[in-house]
Amino acid sequence: MEGNLILLFLVGYPILGAIITYLIGRFSKKARDYAAQFITITECLVFVFLFFRYDSTRTITLTVKEFCGFGLHFALDGFRVLYGLVAALMWMMTTLFSEEYFKHYRNRNRYYLFQLLTLGATVGVFLSSDLYTTFIFFEMMSFTSYVWVAQDERRESLRAAETYLAVAVIGGLVMLMGLFILYHAVGTLDMASLLEAGRACEQKGLLFAAGCCLLFGFGAKAGAFPLHIWLPKAHPVAPAPASALLSGILTKSGVFGILVVTCNLFLHDVVWGGLILIIGLITMFLGALLAIFSVDLKRTLACSSMSQIGFILIGVAMQCLLGEENGLAVRGTLLHMVNHSLIKLVLFMVAGVVFMNLHKLNLNEIRGFGRKKPLLNVAFLMGALGIGGIPLWNGYVSKTLLHEAIVEARALQADGMFAGANGLAGLMTSGGMLRLTEILFLVSGGMTVAYMLKLYICVFVEKNTDEETQQHFDGMKHYMNLKSMVAILGSAVILPIFGCMPNKIMGYLGAMGDGFMHVAQKPEAVAYFGWESLKGGLISIVIGLILYGGVVRTCLMDRREDGKTVYPDLWWKKLDLENAVYRPLLLKVCVYVIGFFCRICDRLVDTIVLLLRKTVYKESPIPYEREEGTLFTDLLGSVGDGMNHLLNKTFRRKQPKILSCSYRHIIAGKREEFRENNVIIARSLSFGLLLFCFGFIFTVTYILFRS
Repeated sequence: MEGNLILLFLVGYPILGAIITYLIGRFSKKARDYAAQFITITECLVFVFLFFRYDSTRTITLTVKEFCGFGLHFALDGFRVLYGLVAALMWMMTTLFSEEYFKHYRNRNRYYLFQLLTLGATVGVFLSSDLYTTFIFFEMMSFTSYVWVAQDERRESLRAAETYLAVAVIGGLVMLMGLFILYHAVGTLDMASLLEAGRACEQKGLLFAAGCCLLFGFGAKAGAFPLHIWLPKAHPVAPAPASALLSGILTKSGVFGILVVTCNLFLHDVVWGGLILIIGLITMFLGALLAIFSVDLKRTLACSSMSQIGFILIGVAMQCLLGEENGLAVRGTLLHMVNHSLIKLVLFMVAGVVFMNLHKLNLNEIRGFGRKKPLLNVAFLMGALGIGGIPLWNGYVSKTLLHEAIVEARALQADGMFAGANGLAGLMTSGGMLRLTEILFLVSGGMTVAYMLKLYICVFVEKNTDEETQQHFDGMKHYMNLKSMVAILGSAVILPIFGCMPNKIMGYLGAMGDGFMHVAQKPEAVAYFGWESLKGGLISIVIGLILYGGVVRTCLMDRREDGKTVYPDLWWKKLDLENAVYRPLLLKVCVYVIGFFCRICDRLVDTIVLLLRKTVYKESPIPYEREEGTLFTDLLGSVGDGMNHLLNKTFRRKQPKILSCSYRHIIAGKREEFRENNVIIARSLSFGLLLFCFGFIFTVTYILFRS
């Protein structure tokens, strides 16, 4: 083991703490809660210490040799310490909130076990310095977080967990394939070496294939189109603290992988940037569209997460398209990652307060819940203003930087920078495409304002259609305890502070990713409150107000006979990609492909057996073959038949025993049944031994080649 052991502590401490916390929970639930809170608080404090000790000229590293063959490799630079701190902060706040939220839940011990295991795995992903280490902790994170989705074990929860796990497993397998191809092409998985190795690689097609496989795997976790299907289904059924982490931090682990591939293998590659741009635009716009149509509080926030991931991917794409001028895109990408994490932490905890009081999430049922709850109102408003990109809140800063990056790309295109590009590169850098990108960016920003305004007005302004229900809502005074209040308001107050000091705070945070994302030259300071910067944000705000007034309040609401309005679910169910395309298509394809290969194997085996029987194992003629049994069963059965006949003629003459079949047949049947049972047992044992032999052979071969 070589390097700074603090990195091993950051990864191993939550994992060890998970086991200790679980054991404590077997005896005391209260002590278990305190133990989990202590672990997350101390983990956060260590990251705070490292954050303030951050030195841009120094990178801390650690290598655990011979672990799983390749060893584990960790590093701590500006990007990693920042996102490690964000992860630790989110876990600390959600753990404080979990004590009250899970008060009436079953299986709380299991939840805390997997919550802390996932913390260790997530920190392992962000601190990894080679893609092999990333893959190990990425898969661990996927399996441990699966339990969150299935926590309450309801039918819809298990269905959503099944979808989440399927996407994670398929994504992981494709990612592993990409790692194999990449290692074959460049001979290394070390992130610091990939840039030079990729440039020296002559097999660019092989490199691009590896990149696409890795993009598939990381994009599945990020929730990018078309692998976004788990996001809108997992969040409504997962507990609110888990939803905050799934949306705010686990999706960023996927973005982390995409950044590693983009900034090291395809740095300034216009074709790769074009691919990311297409995915980003679809993800951004589709997520916002789904959010506008949604009538479930947490589902709306989940679709919003999908949309914001699209914004981030556009920033990643702009890094490629802008080449050496990528400074604004880098800062915008990193800051929007951080902002989205912090905003969704607040919004999902507020949604958790609604659910733990009402056990409902449908907008028609929770309508008016927050009318006389000022603290909850302020917290949600901070998150809504932040994600809506309203000036003086943090989301405005990162969205402004992303918009400025698009404007800069348009200016470079007008100056003829992309004049020599052709094919996909030429299409992605054309004036029309960049103009379309800016339009969709501003419109999607407006859609964000519209659906957040819809949620805020529904929960905190409008009255419930049932007057008694509204009176019950208004009378709820103790709707959250002190710890929950500290967690929510403590997270919410960060958002306007960041937004009010964009250059002093967010400028410093944005610069922490310059080395990780290879910024060639630092960008000029942005006048965030100048007219040119404000213009883009104001356009989105105006679009949002128009969409809310002209679409949400008119087309997406129904008026009942009594004159009161409701929020109908108008999204066409047949547009569900999972149920309409993926499940039927995959099942049909799998059945057809597997059946095809099975038929080939079956015919091949039959042909070989027939050929062997006709040649090497040619059968010799048998003069006599018994219908059933053997000579021994015939002899034993004949004795039995004779004894029965003798007894019927003597002692049982008045009541003879009439057999339905002879003892020869009965004993032959028993013998056949005994033989079949032995064959089943032998085959089962043989199969187990066969698997053991295969595993033993592979293990010995691996050890021999490694040594």
